[in-house]
Amino acid sequence: MSVHQMPKPKTASTVKIVARGAKAADIYVYGVIGGDWFGDGASASQFAKDLKALGGVSSIDLHLDSEGGSVQDAQAMYTLLVSHPAKVTTHIDGWACSAASFLAMAGEEILIGEGGMFMIHNARMLAFGEAEDLERGAALLRTTNQTILQKYVDRTGLPADKVKAWMDAETWWTGKEAVDAGFCDQVVPNLKVAAVAARDGKRDVSRFKNVPLEHRHRRASAVAKLAALLAK
Repeated sequence: MSVHQMPKPKTASTVKIVARGAKAADIYVYGVIGGDWFGDGASASQFAKDLKALGGVSSIDLHLDSEGGSVQDAQAMYTLLVSHPAKVTTHIDGWACSAASFLAMAGEEILIGEGGMFMIHNARMLAFGEAEDLERGAALLRTTNQTILQKYVDRTGLPADKVKAWMDAETWWTGKEAVDAGFCDQVVPNLKVAAVAARDGKRDVSRFKNVPLEHRHRRASAVAKLAALLAK
């Protein structure tokens, strides 16, 4: 979960918003949140435009398979969804890690696939400059961590010190474990995808410390579904 990222020209989006009639919509966030190194992340500004274009829908299904990214973009997307009049249901189809786990909290109900994974950790950032610059960066990280922590505490009802210890350790859960911990409400068969550490060989998990070994393999179902949507 990063606070600052180097800007790159944006060429594509990892978000797809699909209307289902006049009153319902699906939102797919399948990839990096915020502008990534390759310029194809999902920006909050584009998310806001696409969400506004939906009009007055009454229900939104938010589908996630994301390793995370920019916490600022995730926070903005979260705010847009919780302030929207529609009922939002989160579906964790693959991964909801780092900033994506925060975005998942926007759902009134959170469903996680049988092969899904959920991960939380502390915010991170790249910083340079003089001592004062680094001190301001550290203060920003602490404030960001507190904001994230409070959302997890509100969802789970667990003591803040317990959730903080999970964030400090970079903790991963399977679908059932995420339900047992209180982050998700139900395990569902949906796509039956196995959460993995590579999207067509491009998903970089080097910044993560504790990726479960059994999930370091390729998956195709979620990627194929989003590719079909983008091709329309």
